[in-house]
Amino acid sequence: MRTETKRAVAARLRRIEGQVGGVLRMIEEDRYCIDVLTQIAAVRAALHKVEEQVLRDHVGHCVASAFASGDAADQRHKVDELVDSIARMTR
Repeated sequence: MRTETKRAVAARLRRIEGQVGGVLRMIEEDRYCIDVLTQIAAVRAALHKVEEQVLRDHVGHCVASAFASGDAADQRHKVDELVDSIARMTR
């Protein structure tokens, strides 16, 4: 993972960590269920953005490098990994 992506992802994950802590506090304080569900959806959306950012970095760096190398076996491997990852993300 590229350094700038790593920094950005780490910053997002720290914010998400804070959001999750907020959801826990909401549960402990017996907050209204719909408000809790709204915050859970926000956490899920934030995680989706992190997932997208990591995927973009992977395609732009790892997959692109495999194709630039001309190594057909490595290219097939990277494409297979990519397809498997996208399949897991869409479940």
